[in-house]
Amino acid sequence: MKKILVPCDFSEPAIEAFRFALDVAAQSNGSVHLFYVAEPQVLSDPVTMSMDIEQQFLNDILANSEKEFKKITSKYSRKGVVVATGVEFGIPSRKILDYIIDNSIDLVVMGSHGATGLREIFIGSNAEKIVRKASVPVLVLKNYVKGPIKNIVFPNTFESENIHELMTKIKALQDFFDAQLHLVRINTPVNFISDSVILERLRNFAKYYALKNYTTNVFNNVSEEGGILKFTKSIQGELVAMGTHGRTGIKHLLTGSIAEDVVNHSNGLIWTYALKDEFADA
Repeated sequence: MKKILVPCDFSEPAIEAFRFALDVAAQSNGSVHLFYVAEPQVLSDPVTMSMDIEQQFLNDILANSEKEFKKITSKYSRKGVVVATGVEFGIPSRKILDYIIDNSIDLVVMGSHGATGLREIFIGSNAEKIVRKASVPVLVLKNYVKGPIKNIVFPNTFESENIHELMTKIKALQDFFDAQLHLVRINTPVNFISDSVILERLRNFAKYYALKNYTTNVFNNVSEEGGILKFTKSIQGELVAMGTHGRTGIKHLLTGSIAEDVVNHSNGLIWTYALKDEFADA
């Protein structure tokens, strides 16, 4: 976690994300990249504005962004942590995904307002799009969480596809925070398995991946999302770590993603890693 990207729209959640990213960077001797993307809809109307006026408008955005960056960094920056800033114009999710690759980012820390109702189904938040498509782990939060991170919840669905890379990332995450890992299977009426079978599977899973400092748990709830959130609260977990599938378009609408639901509705720290599978669109 040496190079940490914080997409910044200067909102309160984005600033909270910056504060948490600084904590992580200070621990890893890393750097933080603050990156603002001005969306096309906030730019000029080409029918009513001349090119000269539009250029001036763009210059004003750049100047205001630099002013906001200076205000944030002067208030929160940590000694020894390098902070880089950048501004681009375009679709935020696309620009952020490009920035991750172009700058060899290791971790994205995003502030999110979340999304509910029809907006969640048809539009989604920028955080949700990054969670689904990013090539690196993404950590989403709504409020600043001051460490230490001592309890990491890992919901396990017993899926085997592409999980080896996920487990490598989660073990590294656990090691970084020196935290206890809580393996949990959420039992729902639709996908019910007896407790004894679940616990045996979890123990075998932990043995197979040579996990250390962990617990195995079964939690019953009417939904996976609700179960994850309630279990995390019950053990005072600070962070939930999940794999999510890179599903897009109509396939994403039909299959959904528990991780994205948790991201939208949790007030805690949600760490995700996108697993590309046969459902992913090109």
